[in-house]
Amino acid sequence: MTSHTSIAPLRLLCAALALSAAHAHADEGGVPFWFSGQYSSLSAMPATPGWSFTTMGYGYSGSASGGKLLPRGNTVSAGVNSDVALLLAQPSYAPETKWLGGQPSLGVGFGYGRNSTKADISTSALGVQLNRTDTVNGFTDLYPVVSIAWTQGVHNWMTYATGDIPVGAYDSKRLANIGIGHAAFDTGGGYTYLDPQSGREFSVVGGLTYNWENSDTKYKNGVDSHIDWAASQFLSANWEVGLAGYVYYQLTGDSGSGARLGPFKSRVAAIGPEVGYAFKVAGLPAYANVRAYYEFWAQNRVSGYAVFATLVLPLGN
Repeated sequence: MTSHTSIAPLRLLCAALALSAAHAHADEGGVPFWFSGQYSSLSAMPATPGWSFTTMGYGYSGSASGGKLLPRGNTVSAGVNSDVALLLAQPSYAPETKWLGGQPSLGVGFGYGRNSTKADISTSALGVQLNRTDTVNGFTDLYPVVSIAWTQGVHNWMTYATGDIPVGAYDSKRLANIGIGHAAFDTGGGYTYLDPQSGREFSVVGGLTYNWENSDTKYKNGVDSHIDWAASQFLSANWEVGLAGYVYYQLTGDSGSGARLGPFKSRVAAIGPEVGYAFKVAGLPAYANVRAYYEFWAQNRVSGYAVFATLVLPLGN
């Protein structure tokens, strides 16, 4: 069982967990804008007014069979394996003033990381390469995000808008990239149920992504849909355990002169355990969360395992 005193540290999460980032899998080359798994427990709860800072460590390892072709920049590859490690950060500010009766929050995400991608066979204008490996270290794109959250008893609602400013490490000639090479806009909403008496919690966030064309490759990703969810139980005022998952599904096909494999719709689902811990820093609420995902139901993308380690720290007003 938990109590009302445990809720305050967790209200930081709405502002903190919207860390969008490019990673190793989806639309063009199987790589979408949306960072599946970025939302988990308590994601629709209103943020605590003031400044906060979130850091997120992310690791991913995935592969696609040799019989599956994936467009990567100006290449088409088979037998793709990708390993990604990112350290992401997001400063956020939640003003005292309410918007539409809800608690607003504004932030911008960015990060640095490494992507190593190998292909058994890679074809481009330069010819055919066997056992090709590309590795890149660099900065991510920029990800501005704004949200508004409302609460009524055990029910919490949230709406958000975010996007991609493509300034990260990207080269259409590489198999491996940190940025995605094009702009994107994403919007959606979420719901969190949290009963402080029983300690039961459930959260779900869904949204849609619109992608602009990649000017380097003349490739335009279709409209993407995504759902992140989590269900947890608080064992005390500090500790929480549960399950988290996500579903990503491309609604419309890819297009443009660079879409050599046609519509190339992609999809994936994932599930795994999560552990959360609420604590205080200088008397202010803070939160840590670790979760892992196993991917399945994949099509037209690599699939594998993902691990998140998130730390949310208050910075005061």
